[in-house]
Amino acid sequence: MENPFYPCKPKNQILIPFFKPKIPNYLPSKISRHAQNLITASSEAETPPPLPPQTRRPGDRRLLRLFRAGKLQEAVSALDSGTPIATRTYLSLLQACIDSDSVEAGRLLHSSFPSVKDPNPFVETKLVSMYAKCGDLDNARKVFEQMRQKNLFTWSAMIGGCGRENRWEEVVDLFHRMVLEGVNPDAFLLPKILQACANIEDIVTGRLLHSLTIRLGFLGESHVGNSILNLYAKCGNLITANKIFDKLNVKDRVTWNSIISAHCHCGQNDDALKLFEQMRNEGIEPSLITWNILISSYNQCGKPTIALDLMKKMESCGIIPDVFTWTCIISGLSQNNKINQSLELFREMCTSEVEPNNMTVACAISSCATLKYLKSGRELHGYAIKNGGVTNLLVINSLVDLYSKCWKLEDAERIFNVIDKKDIFTWNSMIGGYMQAGYCGKAHELFLRMETLGFRRNVVTWNVMISGYIQNKEEEDAIEHFQKMEVAGIRKNAASWNALISGFLHNGDANKAFRAFRQMQLGSEKPNSITILSILPSCANLVSAWKIKEIHAYVLRSGLRPDLPILNSFIDTYSKSGDLTSALTLFNILHSRDYISWNSMIAGCVLHGCSQAAQELLNRMKLEGVKLNQSTYTSMIRAYGLDELVNDGKELFMNIKDQNFSPGMEFYAAVVELFGRSKRLMEAYNMIKEMPMAPDFAVWNELLTAARYCGNVKLASLATENLSNLEPKNPIIQALSSSLQAICGNSIDVSNMKKPWKESKESDFYSCCWMEDRHQVYTIFTNDKTVESESTKLVEFSRIAKEIKTNNSDTRLDIEEELEEDDEVHCERKAIMFSLVRRPSSKVIRIIKNVRMCAKCHGTTKLVSRLYGRDILIKDRKCLHYFRNGKCSCKDYW
Repeated sequence: MENPFYPCKPKNQILIPFFKPKIPNYLPSKISRHAQNLITASSEAETPPPLPPQTRRPGDRRLLRLFRAGKLQEAVSALDSGTPIATRTYLSLLQACIDSDSVEAGRLLHSSFPSVKDPNPFVETKLVSMYAKCGDLDNARKVFEQMRQKNLFTWSAMIGGCGRENRWEEVVDLFHRMVLEGVNPDAFLLPKILQACANIEDIVTGRLLHSLTIRLGFLGESHVGNSILNLYAKCGNLITANKIFDKLNVKDRVTWNSIISAHCHCGQNDDALKLFEQMRNEGIEPSLITWNILISSYNQCGKPTIALDLMKKMESCGIIPDVFTWTCIISGLSQNNKINQSLELFREMCTSEVEPNNMTVACAISSCATLKYLKSGRELHGYAIKNGGVTNLLVINSLVDLYSKCWKLEDAERIFNVIDKKDIFTWNSMIGGYMQAGYCGKAHELFLRMETLGFRRNVVTWNVMISGYIQNKEEEDAIEHFQKMEVAGIRKNAASWNALISGFLHNGDANKAFRAFRQMQLGSEKPNSITILSILPSCANLVSAWKIKEIHAYVLRSGLRPDLPILNSFIDTYSKSGDLTSALTLFNILHSRDYISWNSMIAGCVLHGCSQAAQELLNRMKLEGVKLNQSTYTSMIRAYGLDELVNDGKELFMNIKDQNFSPGMEFYAAVVELFGRSKRLMEAYNMIKEMPMAPDFAVWNELLTAARYCGNVKLASLATENLSNLEPKNPIIQALSSSLQAICGNSIDVSNMKKPWKESKESDFYSCCWMEDRHQVYTIFTNDKTVESESTKLVEFSRIAKEIKTNNSDTRLDIEEELEEDDEVHCERKAIMFSLVRRPSSKVIRIIKNVRMCAKCHGTTKLVSRLYGRDILIKDRKCLHYFRNGKCSCKDYW
């Protein structure tokens, strides 16, 4: 087992010479000891070691007077290249350049370096330090490389400069060169190199540094121990980080912050929270940084609500949130689709003592863009102008995105055109705005202009073009750009494939989407979570059950970590594809469930007519403290309707009113079904009249179903009339009106209506169904004779038809969406016969129909399921019918 204090040796071990830095011979022993102490104490000390006494000339005294008077530029300009400059004076002027961050003065001073009396490594090191601290690393590196003698202070200056500019690879390279030249880092320099290793996840060099720290005796230094802790945490070795933490004798606030950050970095937020509480119990109060580490981590893992609770708790402990805290939570809420809450928090921030910065304003504008809140976005635009934010490119890009998404392209163009230094996000936002508005030509012009002006189009630019073309139904252009990416030197990423797949699905072509999904599996970019979430809903139907299993197998085979949204989507998709058993199995093995998991499973049980299972799930949901929402209530109203538990449904209805919910149309439609199944038709109608909003198509359709079930022609006529007013050109409503005319005589005028199930150029509507056989989907029409002609077992076909006709005895009110002529057989019966002939061994038949089943077909299917021992699933326009042993899950109410 690995000892955290003696790291394992890497395969290609670098031999590090362990000896003290050489002391230059030209320095006296006392000065050498002082220099050595100075280096150990601080490798980047601002004050150089004392030099031998020198005689100051009048010129040096004048330079120092100018320097002390703050006239640095004048002092440097007064230098005479031909006159020697005292070393002490030169060092003082270099320090003044550092203090004033004046690299120009430093360059002038550098040009006078030949005039310095007795130049030594300390003077050259100060020159390196000046360039490094003033941000001119190129000149710092030139001076550094020209030095013949480099001591610890020199290496520290160069490494410190690279670290400040986030050039972590250069820091590691300099460390390797340093030890090869016989110079060991001290306790001040080690954390800088460890930080570089952590940031680039160079665990090999990190282990060498760990070993070196132990041998040099620096492990007891708290800042060194904290850096080693941070190294292993960022490299994902949390076990070693925990061991180091436990072994440290002194744990200060930085130590606790490091281990908490380590757990957050590895996604173990709950353990981080426990350490946070342990820290407080041991008497160390968390600082603002500690709170921000936790808040940021919960935001990144998609839990902004917990982050917001932590901020409130933080305030109660007397710690005032800073701009990072506010911005972090505002951004987290926005990214997790809690956009209204994000904007409310921004308004609250504006009334607090903390002023939003440009990042905060940009986040708020992006939230407005997502919700298309143009008015609020304009207010934020004004706020940015007032506070100088319009000069910030991040804010400007957000404004371009806002006006593009709100269809204010003139405003977006005006801002876009006045930006002098556009970045790639600016271009992508403007192109996306054109695409969203349907101006594919303008978007393409801008796409070409980018290259003309020397802007390299990145993968996001190409993805915006692909997504825009396909969303505007320009599939050929989308595919052309998709194929051109490799030619242009742009490697397709997962988002490129996802744009294509989601576009095909948006255009209703699930087959193309699934083919693209398969091609993606063969390429270098494999499907990710977004791909799975995009493709799964297209399989949520009875004829795609085999596709779901293929996707599920890919997820398991590829090692893709399925997070909760993916698992929830699988539960929902399995249920809708007719496989409730797989959905329940997946639900029961979930380690954690959110309200979406429960709602999906309850809705699946109700869809399959399993009302008792739905009620048991509701009780479990309450016991686990999961809050019920409108989706839960709607599903449970339907579950109570299946068992005709009107009183339980009414009680649930009252609960939703007491909790100040605003029920939607789907909920009211479920309540109508509840009353209708119990034949309490007038209660259903009275509730419709008392609705706070005008009933929509779904509500009137439910009333029609109830009236049809109860045999109430008057209410059926009323419902049909309202449906016709809502959708006058709907051919299904025309068919219902025809059925009513047959019952009511001429009381309903349908003389101008055409039969929708016939070939009609006006409606282009046909009664048809789809069924799957050996991974091939067949479309069967009512007036199509191909099923009979293709069958080789006509005798068996005729026998089945005769049995269906003989045993059909359903006598409900004849108001149908599809009428049947004497010489016709409805498509679902043809599909059942087709399956019985083609696949006699199959135990399950799955069919989708585009109109509601008629009573005759419903009774027929019940009979077939009993006579032939088949499970038959038919999804029509009303519900899912699961036929088994002569019974249907709808309980004859559809």
